[in-house]
Amino acid sequence: MASDQGKIRASLKKLLEKPGNGNCADCGAAGPEWGSYTLGVFVCHSCSGLHRNIAQISKVKSLLLDPWSHSELEFMDSVGNDAAKAKYEQIIPAFFYCPTYKDCILLRDQWIRAKYERKEFLCVDRQEPYSAGYREGFLWKRGRDNGQYLSRKFILSEREGVLKYFNKHDAKEPKAMMKISTLNATFQPTKIGTSHGLQITYLKDNSTRNIFVYHEDGKEMVDWFNAIRAARLHYLQVAFPGASNSELFPKLTRNFIKEGYMEKTGPKNTEGFKRRWFTMDDRRLMYFKDPLDAYARGEVFIGSKENGYDALPSLPPNIQATHWQFGITIATPDRRFLFACETIEDQKDWIAAFQMVINRPMLPQEYAVEAYFKHKP
Repeated sequence: MASDQGKIRASLKKLLEKPGNGNCADCGAAGPEWGSYTLGVFVCHSCSGLHRNIAQISKVKSLLLDPWSHSELEFMDSVGNDAAKAKYEQIIPAFFYCPTYKDCILLRDQWIRAKYERKEFLCVDRQEPYSAGYREGFLWKRGRDNGQYLSRKFILSEREGVLKYFNKHDAKEPKAMMKISTLNATFQPTKIGTSHGLQITYLKDNSTRNIFVYHEDGKEMVDWFNAIRAARLHYLQVAFPGASNSELFPKLTRNFIKEGYMEKTGPKNTEGFKRRWFTMDDRRLMYFKDPLDAYARGEVFIGSKENGYDALPSLPPNIQATHWQFGITIATPDRRFLFACETIEDQKDWIAAFQMVINRPMLPQEYAVEAYFKHKP
């Protein structure tokens, strides 16, 4: 029996060499070590745990530790990741976010459920919740001043070009109108403190406004996320008629390049350094007193090296940081911004994030944003 299992395990390992089987069927992570012997797919350890949430559909085993039967081996051989992909991912909307191993558990869990449990990509009618161009529902929204989460009615309307929410369920007028043209959404489970937490940002008078929401139902949150992506794609297709979908996809929603605490000093470089939460959102570097603040205390535009921007891993010789010793200087055409990091690792990570943006040439529309920052009151 032991030698029989040895042969089966060797055969399973051989199956991983077949095209498509060398990466997780669901998140793309390399070297999957688990298999669903009811779906015929090879998955990573993390996704195998999510498959257990749909145990009535998918039953998983370790390729290395669990016993496998000859019939299970034959089934895995007859299906495999590529065949399963062709079956369960037939009609994925262009805007739909297909998560990777880098994404949060909620996105990966709902992706797995959408494929195998709800079979959303076999029939377009099942995609209506996020592809209809209109979505209405209630979400728990964090209060701007008191931090309390209250139920608020949200409406996303492609026709009106806005996402809006209402402070009272029977209110006629919305509390806020967020234009789809500047809308972004990114899952922030750790920052918000709930696995279903979504951060929505938009521009109000060309300054960033944050809204933090969640819903107890994971599907509800991911449907809202993909509905926003659908609305963004349709807006961008109209705004940039010559652009290909592949050029537009990265613009639908974006994760922040980097977030975390640094210390900063004021414009005269004479004030004491104060600890602030920083968010790098593309070319906007924002700082907040608290990570869940609705508005930034300040924003800095980070342009390109060819336009006079740079990031240096030090402070000027005449400046001494108060508490944290690992300095950063952001040089712009108009002034220097001075920051300090707690560790050398943080300093290296922030410098890498800044350099990634600074080394990228500016797009024509980014010059207009830069001009606004220069003339900001």
